[in-house]
Order: sequence, then structure tokens, then C-alpha cells
Amino acid sequence: MNKKNLFTACVLCSALLSTGSVYAGERSYLSGVGSKLSQGFANAATGVVEIPKNIINITHEQNIFVGMSWGLLRGVLETVSRTTVGAAELITAPIPTSDFITPAYVWDRFSEDSRYFGRHLPGYWTTYGPLDDGE
Repeated sequence: MNKKNLFTACVLCSALLSTGSVYAGERSYLSGVGSKLSQGFANAATGVVEIPKNIINITHEQNIFVGMSWGLLRGVLETVSRTTVGAAELITAPIPTSDFITPAYVWDRFSEDSRYFGRHLPGYWTTYGPLDDGE
């Protein structure tokens, strides 16, 4: 690639990445797309972290035997769910929507269980933190 094409590509990328929001209180379209792309990529790549997260959280709430059995099973289900939601976020990144999953990343608020599309999954050991509405 010659220097002129490289310079043009850098200028175009810089112009796209440096757009500001129109209103201070609202996200711009490009920042929303970028946020959704990063969440989708992170969730698709790190969904497997749900397994130790659920084992640790359920062990903390109950005991090691329940954590290793129910936590492992729930962690595998949450891994599949988070990875699938991450892929859906990658595909639908250009379409403005509300968040698919709360917390947005698996490492955010690690002691809380994940919620998909604003719904609580049934389960005896379910913990939601003070930052969520808890309803």
C-alpha cells in the first residue's frame, strides 16, 4: 500500500472516530454503534467467563457442592446465552436498540447475575445488585 492510500485511510478513520455528539445528554449514532460493536465483540469472546462467575457466586451464597453442580450448569447456560447475545449485538450494531444484556460486560458488577432483554431468569439463587432496578 503506498503512502497516499495509507494517509487517506488514516484521515477517513480519524474523521469517523472523532465525531462528537449533537446533544450533551444523548449519545451520537456513531458512538452508539461503536459501543454496541465493542459490547458484542467482548460478549462473544468472553462469554466463557460466565462459568467461573456463576460457580463463585453460587458457592458464596450457598456452599461449594451447590456451586460446583448448579453453578457449573447455570454457568454453561449463561455462557451460551452471553455468546449468542454478543453475536446478535455484532450483527445488529448499526440498528439503534436498547441494551440486550445487563450488566453489559461479564466483568462489570461480577457478583450480580446476568439479565437478558431486561428479563429476570427464574432460579433460586439469583442476585441483582443495587445498580439494577431489581424488579
